[in-house]
Amino acid sequence: MGQLFSDTSKDEDSGDLESSFIAYFKKIKTENKIIPQETIRLIELHLKKGNIQGAHSVINDALKNVNKVPINIAVTGESGAGKSSFINALRGVGHEEEDAAEIGVIETTMKRKPYKHPQIKTLTLWDLPGIGTMNFPPKDYLEKVEFQEYDFFIIVSAIRFTKLELDLAKAIRFMGKNYYFVRTKVDTDLDNEKKSKPRTFDREKILQQIRSYCVNTFRQNNMEAPEIFLISNNHLSDYDFPVLMDTLIKDLPAEKRHNFMLSLPNITEAAIDGKRNSMQQYIWLEAFKSGILATVPVVGILRDDVEKLKKKLNYYQDLFGVDDESLEFMAKDSQVPLERLKEIIKSPYLLDTKKEETFGETFLKYVEKFASANGGLLATGLYFRKTFYMHLLFLDTVTEDAKVLLRETFKKKN
Repeated sequence: MGQLFSDTSKDEDSGDLESSFIAYFKKIKTENKIIPQETIRLIELHLKKGNIQGAHSVINDALKNVNKVPINIAVTGESGAGKSSFINALRGVGHEEEDAAEIGVIETTMKRKPYKHPQIKTLTLWDLPGIGTMNFPPKDYLEKVEFQEYDFFIIVSAIRFTKLELDLAKAIRFMGKNYYFVRTKVDTDLDNEKKSKPRTFDREKILQQIRSYCVNTFRQNNMEAPEIFLISNNHLSDYDFPVLMDTLIKDLPAEKRHNFMLSLPNITEAAIDGKRNSMQQYIWLEAFKSGILATVPVVGILRDDVEKLKKKLNYYQDLFGVDDESLEFMAKDSQVPLERLKEIIKSPYLLDTKKEETFGETFLKYVEKFASANGGLLATGLYFRKTFYMHLLFLDTVTEDAKVLLRETFKKKN
């Protein structure tokens, strides 16, 4: 172990730190970075000048901003379009849960209603009254619902987009905001078509017809057709929901991507990997920030406060839906026995020293595996390496747990 974690910090200078920082962010696509490019350049400039304290301060402020910056999403559409179901789906909340958006209710209110994400407290989804219920021109409607507060608008329809909704889209764009058209309940359309025409039913053809119908509505109103996202609130991994989420992440400002990504439900393995990659960036920045100011290396793995380790592991389990409460909900929803779900995951036992392999032994094996896969260990000091690898072990374990659970419940449902 001494060889693995020999202290090289004395031999490193700000040039090494700068090259490590540049190399790390060079591998990440611009649309996936969780801090703005200008912030990255400022950190690099401080490191190049040897201003370690300045680099530390900028990273610290950037991470604080990532944690605190609010994300507000407006969802509008006529009554019965599936707004409430869409909001519940984005929040990962079942329709019968206490704080779920109420479904199947005829819209009578003229007021917007906020729904906080249960885990990501900076994320709020706003249920806006349909523009048709307010009888206002689009510009007045946007002022009434306080349009300036939202990062973007999602306009939801279950049949066709109305002239008022198209005019609303024009007004949103004119005021400098993004909008996205979502056509819901496509699963119901497909089921109805299959029942009425079982012999000639063609799934892809029907989906294309629905999309073309939406596009023609725009053309008839002399508008360039945007991308139309066909979704089912009941089957999120099917159709265009994953594409919609990728588009929203790409279009969001960098500092808002991280928490939005973490808020997404585990509907596909790609979605789980996206959350993992975003969280790894955050861990790397935290560890780099700690490492560049660490003058005295911290020796040993097991001398860390065990309670702090447990708290951090629990945090990752909650984020990835592998905590006890999520497992119970998953078991009920998928009809997979709770005992079965618990026996196929590994994260609850990471810090269990009663097992054959202790956490310290597991950790060292992980570091060796990481070094083998990445051509060696990181070169920015003992403290940075240890912090990064410990949290990364937790992260990778809960990521794999989330994938295993997804496969198991998908197998049962299908």
